[in-house]
Amino acid sequence: MAALAVLAGCGPKAPPKLPPPLPPKIVIPPRPYPPMGAAPNLATPPMGIDGVRRTVNYGLTDAQRVWNLRSAYNVAALNCQKPEHAGILEGYKEFLKKNAKALTKVNKTIDEEFKAKGGTTYVRVREAYMTQVYNYFALPPTLPSFCDAVLAMANQSRVIAPTDLNAFALTGLTQIDAVFLSFFNSYDQYRADAAAWDARYAPPPPAITAPAPLAATSPAPAAVTAAPLAVPAASSGQSMAQ
Repeated sequence: MAALAVLAGCGPKAPPKLPPPLPPKIVIPPRPYPPMGAAPNLATPPMGIDGVRRTVNYGLTDAQRVWNLRSAYNVAALNCQKPEHAGILEGYKEFLKKNAKALTKVNKTIDEEFKAKGGTTYVRVREAYMTQVYNYFALPPTLPSFCDAVLAMANQSRVIAPTDLNAFALTGLTQIDAVFLSFFNSYDQYRADAAAWDARYAPPPPAITAPAPLAATSPAPAAVTAAPLAVPAASSGQSMAQ
């Protein structure tokens, strides 16, 4: 019996109990950030039901398309200052000189178009629109790609005859505007990604509780007026001044 007990003690032991596995670690990815270093609250041109953004270059006449191309050229000549973009300024000067007569005619046509729509206020309306055009092309996050696109257009503009200006503006402005449309699409995607991140990972806003109502105060006790003491009347035959 003793030997059996010893043999039983030498048998395999039950494995020790392992602690329960740790819950999986939640890795929170960084919150999406705006593309190209843009501001987090940038407004993008709306998308039409036809799938085309309503930018300043949407639905242009031939004359306005040429003038918007000239405006983009102007903005690039002022802002694209890197050595690799030096050809833009020279191309712009040549563009203005070679197409001087055609651009003068285009400018007059645009005045007539705005006057037909805006009446006596057409000058103010046109100036407001052109301010939007210049601000559009000067959007800081797009500047590197914008300069590259205008440089390519500048090289093409040197071989374009003034009689082909309308056709060239259609092609050139489409190439330049593609830079901005791509940026707006990526920005809208950032906005959707940021909203999804906030919905999943952002802490809930603190609960706002209404202040407790003030305790009702009991009305002040009414003032008590003491009744005058009754003075007994002097009995007959008794002096009042005893």
